[in-house]
Amino acid sequence: MDENRMNDDFSEENSSLWRDTVHLPAFKPLETDIETEAVIVGGGITGITAAYLLASEGMKVVLIEAAQLASGTSGYTTAKITSQHGLIYDELMAHFGEEKAGLYYRANHEALDWIGQLIQKHEVHACYEMQPAIVYATTDKEAELIEKEKAAYDKLGIPGSLVYSLDLPLAIKNALLMPDQAQFHPLMYLHFMVSELVRMGVPIYENTLAATIETGQSPVVLTKQGYRILARDVLICSHFPFYDNRFYFTRMVPERSYLLACETESVVPGGMYLSAGDPKRSFRSLSLSGKNMALVGGENHKTGRGESTETHFQRLAGFANAVLGENRRISQWSAQDYTTLDKVPYIGKISASQPHIHIAAGYRKWGMTTGTLAAKLLTDQILERENPYSELYNPSRFEADPMIKNFFIENGEIAGHLIKGKLEKSGKFLADLGDDQGAIVSMNGQRAGVYKNKEGKVVMVDTTCPHLGCEVNWNQGERTWDCPCHGSRFSADGAVIDGPAQKPLRKIYSEESSDAGEQNTSS
Repeated sequence: MDENRMNDDFSEENSSLWRDTVHLPAFKPLETDIETEAVIVGGGITGITAAYLLASEGMKVVLIEAAQLASGTSGYTTAKITSQHGLIYDELMAHFGEEKAGLYYRANHEALDWIGQLIQKHEVHACYEMQPAIVYATTDKEAELIEKEKAAYDKLGIPGSLVYSLDLPLAIKNALLMPDQAQFHPLMYLHFMVSELVRMGVPIYENTLAATIETGQSPVVLTKQGYRILARDVLICSHFPFYDNRFYFTRMVPERSYLLACETESVVPGGMYLSAGDPKRSFRSLSLSGKNMALVGGENHKTGRGESTETHFQRLAGFANAVLGENRRISQWSAQDYTTLDKVPYIGKISASQPHIHIAAGYRKWGMTTGTLAAKLLTDQILERENPYSELYNPSRFEADPMIKNFFIENGEIAGHLIKGKLEKSGKFLADLGDDQGAIVSMNGQRAGVYKNKEGKVVMVDTTCPHLGCEVNWNQGERTWDCPCHGSRFSADGAVIDGPAQKPLRKIYSEESSDAGEQNTSS
């Protein structure tokens, strides 16, 4: 098939289908000091759901978001609502035991049910569909792993069945099907809850970046703009904890993945599919505005360490062609998420000494159920109610196996990237760049990050990540500087997009400001 002909009208600009088709209400930034009972930092599914739950209990709540609501991972998800998180249950049983593995399933299953019941009760139009979740094997080794996972299902009482063929044109060895899972349009769903928050009078502030927390008798969130939010409880639901006094950057691995939305004239098979092996391939159907669509995802890699973004999208397009036949790519986007050292998210009190600061992080790309169960768990903790999942997700836990092993593996790799970045020399020069291109170039024998925009204007930044000093890499597909050590991401002009970095890349020069040596001090 001629891929170029198929995608003649496709723009290479990245945009999420969800955010293109549903626009959440806009809110003003915080411009005064305020006091509340609970302040929620982060306007994704976790933060919005937690605000909804707490406000429904009569609690005084404030929700702040650094950019716009659902502009992070929640707006760039596959939107699968499932307890099948790849091949996880056999591994959880080996590391945590049968009881905790069963708790993991039940927590996610309850979150799935809660979402479905909310949609049904309030008649939320969210393209909600019940679908089976299916993880499939294409090699004998993967098939053995699926058989072990099925044995774990049986021990834990998880519904599931082995199948040996799929509705997709894929040659498989076997597959594990978990029935009665779901998928939806995440922003239609969140739109309902945001509307309810407005109805309940919950203050929501966008473009309000939380900079740090002053601890004391009651925590105070300080915003970048200098305003103070005094609260009894702080819920950090901001993807990566902006307040990191527990060194979470050493305990989570950042990973990027990619998605295509494709339209086709043919009927798209139902089901939510995921490959057991690498390279990862994810597939699910979608019906929107009467059109048959499919979401094709995968190509996972550690942030700052992958090939060019275009290469990842091209591979996914090839998979889409093989599975769907004739199709038209209508949007493409990428996302970043974090995985903890033992693959179980961190949800709960940040530490015993700071019981009124709560975090939710490390969802491993399963944010729809995990974000929901996190909101429910944090709500119970704040209202001092028992929750059966608190110990499992406790951020202060330490499981010797596999945490120690993975800690040394990941941080050993990071040390290697730090040294490599310092020793690498760039063979490119400013004159080599065309418009709308960026690269690490050599300037007077030194490394510098340069981006030339579509009008040919140049911005130059120091490529040293302000977090811990690793050297960032240029991501041409998304026009960002990505750190291969801890996953910090920066815009072309150095502004922070994703943590753990709190400060921007140092700006060396910008033609727009014409100030050589200008120091960008935003954080």
